[in-house]
Amino acid sequence: MACEPPPPPRPKKPKSPQAAPTTICALGDDLLREIFLRLPSLPTLVRAALTCHSSLRAVRSSPAFRRRFRELHPPPLVGIFLDMFEDDIPAFRPLSLRSDPDLTAVIRGADFFLTRLPGNDKCSAPEWIIRDCHDGYVVLLSSDYDHMAVYNPLTRALHLFPMPPEEICEDMYVEYHVLSPEEDQGPFRVICVCHENYGAQAAVLSSETREWQIFPWVDAASMQPALQPGDKEHSSYSGTLVNGFIYWTKASRASARVLNTTTLQFSRMDLPPHIEGQGAPTAGETRDGKLCIVCTFKLTLFVWLWGTDDHGFERWMLDKAFPLEQAIDELRHCFTGDPVILKILAIENGFVYLSAYCEVDPKLPGWFLSFCLQTTKLNKLCPILDADNMYPYIMAWPPSLVLNKPSSSG
Repeated sequence: MACEPPPPPRPKKPKSPQAAPTTICALGDDLLREIFLRLPSLPTLVRAALTCHSSLRAVRSSPAFRRRFRELHPPPLVGIFLDMFEDDIPAFRPLSLRSDPDLTAVIRGADFFLTRLPGNDKCSAPEWIIRDCHDGYVVLLSSDYDHMAVYNPLTRALHLFPMPPEEICEDMYVEYHVLSPEEDQGPFRVICVCHENYGAQAAVLSSETREWQIFPWVDAASMQPALQPGDKEHSSYSGTLVNGFIYWTKASRASARVLNTTTLQFSRMDLPPHIEGQGAPTAGETRDGKLCIVCTFKLTLFVWLWGTDDHGFERWMLDKAFPLEQAIDELRHCFTGDPVILKILAIENGFVYLSAYCEVDPKLPGWFLSFCLQTTKLNKLCPILDADNMYPYIMAWPPSLVLNKPSSSG
């Protein structure tokens, strides 16, 4: 019997083409933004956004994304400027954290040595004194130079402006505050406030016009509401800028002087009750943007919030008291067992920045600390020496991540 031939081989199925690998360019802007919202910090977002055009476009084209990112991730503290008595320029103490390479990269790429500040023809370098640090800018004055400097160490953008007219600054305490728009694309303003017990006067300079606009003198007696009997004003100290208002608060004072930086109108507002031995109250903002007052008393932080009570009246209400004695005990070996004093430096985005020093000898090395009002965690940031003034430097939103004319999308 003859063998049957084997069946013919089945035709091979054509291989399906290999799927193309997914690239960053294949992801839409909305998906990229959702991914970026999960990044841990602003420095990390900057490095991610600058990796390619698609990432940069996704961030720059959406104001809504930038607002949401700021809500989820507070701007990081980069370091602290120290206005040392004998130095020609302010010293800078960076927070170079090995566990945060992105923040370390920010510090490494910036000019915190202020090398772009102008010199002069004299043998010695001019002295530059820091007078404000806000929104990424540092305001500096020099007795040897006829201009004031506004410098952004991160972008290395230096602005030199004329000093305010001498007639409004004569024989008064003078301070400066810099305000920039949220998106950091329009002109910023510098506000000069000249004030004493008997009144105050403000002048405003725009980086666009480069000219000072002088506002009328305001007598203390005309500021509303009027002073209560027995209360006195003492205003030879710097105010604190919070959400477009400057507050002058002082221990043992019943009211604070307030300046609206939009209308340039002065007024007063009541302060929380004063406790004997309490540190100077300092104005600031909570994580959700509420106005607060924080003061120290026997190593305890007291936090007051401005709000409406059950009867519909606006007033200060005690929110919480945070005992810090146990956390400070861990630092006591640095102070040889002597009592420790706390000084509040600034309150921004729900973080209280403060210094801790030996009460017996404040010239001994101390600590720069931060306290989170939300998590109640006290962090040791770095050791510091005593300085005349200390200014925490907080990273602002980089202009490179904003379009001049944002698109309507997002």
